[in-house]
Amino acid sequence: MTRSSMEPPTEMSRPRPAIISLILLGIAAGYLSGLFGVGGGIIVVPMLLMLGLDQRLAAGTSVAAILPTSIVGATGYAISGNIDWLAGLMLAIGIVAGAQLGTYLLARLPKDVLFWMFVAFLVVVMVNLWLSVPQRDAEIAIDLWTGAALVLTGLITGILSGLLGVGGGIIVVPVLMFFFGASDLIAKGTSLLMMVPGSISATIGNTRRRNVDLRAAVVVGLAACVASPLGLLTATVISPFWSNVTFSVLLAGVAAQLVVKHVRSRRRR
Repeated sequence: MTRSSMEPPTEMSRPRPAIISLILLGIAAGYLSGLFGVGGGIIVVPMLLMLGLDQRLAAGTSVAAILPTSIVGATGYAISGNIDWLAGLMLAIGIVAGAQLGTYLLARLPKDVLFWMFVAFLVVVMVNLWLSVPQRDAEIAIDLWTGAALVLTGLITGILSGLLGVGGGIIVVPVLMFFFGASDLIAKGTSLLMMVPGSISATIGNTRRRNVDLRAAVVVGLAACVASPLGLLTATVISPFWSNVTFSVLLAGVAAQLVVKHVRSRRRR
């Protein structure tokens, strides 16, 4: 193997997605971020792969693009009073630690078992979304045990994120609604707040490893920031029931995407 084949790709040799494609991707990701309280990575990563970026670069670029989107989205929810700051802090503590543990465990645990457990979790959440509708004025009652459970939730979310590369919002939002009694709006706002420190930490690490396309991240992130308030406005207008319906459809799409990707990777072995 030659030396040039071992060296990481330079900025000039990497694919350069068209600006208009990145803008459209950012708009879609930003709208989903504001509407569902997710970072938008579930759409950014696969689309960046389709635009020619490799897996690591797509993931690193997505995390960087999610940072400004999460800040704008969390600010919007905060202005409308739909963030539980203490719960967000506890989740953030857990997810930062969990992401590091997930990275450590990535090469040490049977990924097939963890993968299908996560898919089963998504199915259970989708069923709950159809059976239980949150109250719009519901809040999280935090005591010692609830606080510990929030940190544990963040920890598990970080581990799953590190192992499976899935953003924490699709885990945290339904968990906050159905296990901690939060309203759909508070769950979404708190989820976005939780993502900010995690995105900062991950982006610093990915930048050091040259796993970020800064041009793509800036374009996608700025476009997402423009669209995020529209998603937030939609979230406040539609009823909790229809929010559950649309979120369950999103989760079904994520689950299907993960299963297809997993099956294809198994066939290539």
